[in-house]
This record gives sequence, C-alpha cells and structure tokens, in this order.
Amino acid sequence: MLYGQVHLTLPAWVHEAVDTSLTYAGDEAKVRLAVDLSGQNIDLATGGPFGAVVFDGNDRIVAVGVNRVVPHACSVAHAEMMAYMTAQQRLQRFRLNEDGSRFVLATSSQPCCQCYGATVWAGVDELLIGARSEDVEELTPFDEGPLPADWIGELERRGIAVRRDICRDEARDVLRRYGESGASY
Repeated sequence: MLYGQVHLTLPAWVHEAVDTSLTYAGDEAKVRLAVDLSGQNIDLATGGPFGAVVFDGNDRIVAVGVNRVVPHACSVAHAEMMAYMTAQQRLQRFRLNEDGSRFVLATSSQPCCQCYGATVWAGVDELLIGARSEDVEELTPFDEGPLPADWIGELERRGIAVRRDICRDEARDVLRRYGESGASY
C-alpha cells in the first residue's frame, strides 16, 4: 500500500518556548530567537541544531521551524522548510508575499542547497543568517550541498535581501555543542 499523506510536526516544547504576542525588532532579535530554538532542539533531543522563524512586516512571528529530519525520517524536515510550510499553511498560500505583504526568514545557519531553493519560491523578502555553511561543515557532520557561486546575488536579483553573520558566535556555539556531543538527531 502506498502512503497517501505526510504528517510533520514541531516538538511540543515549541509552543511554550515561543511567545507569538511579542514583536522582534531588529535583525539580532530575530536571529537570536532562531538560534535559541536550535539550541533547545538539541538540548531536548528533538532534532538537529537548526532553527528558523518567519516574521511578518510588523516584526511578529508567523511561524517557526526546527530541524525534524531524524524524528520524522524525512529529509525535507529542515528548520527552514518547517517554518515555510507552517507559515504557508497558516496563511493558506504557497507564496507568502503574494499579496504584497513583507516577510523575513531568520535562520540559525545559512540555508543548505535544499532550503536555498525553497527560499527562492517561498515568498520572503529578506533572509537573516546566523552561522555560515562553512561553520556547519566545520563543527558538525553535515554536508550543506552545492550552491550557486553567487548565491547571495541570485537571491538579491529575485528581490530577497540577505544579511549574514548575525549572532554568528552564538549560532556556532550551538553547532559546536551538537558536533561535540556525537548525537545524530
């Protein structure tokens, strides 16, 4: 029999860890939340060391995501993908900014090749990044995959502003803790 559906979930702790009534003004506040989520995800053994948050133009949380690849046996359950999918379901549209609204993705680490591709189509206007892909590959066993040589330029040509190295040291600390733990979730 073929499976007719896919069911992906965020860990239960996320609902208590995230206060959707708050606003997150500034790039650091946004990325810091993504990094905090990535740390909690490994501390609570509910997935890998990655967190992402979609914000609206009023600096409010639309959706969050943490890595759930191993718990769900699903290679697309990356933090960015989980954040995009939950935001799209919440707003009931596959391109978040299709109505002219502004959206930002804050992520604890630079998107891998899969999440980069999703970023092109998800409908975000800005991408805020903590750790770089070389940090991920240096500190963990993950392979981030190939990106275009000018991946930032490619996103910017599509109207997606990119800022990186925001809270990079904090993001690297989470990656380091995960890599040194020997965990594989």
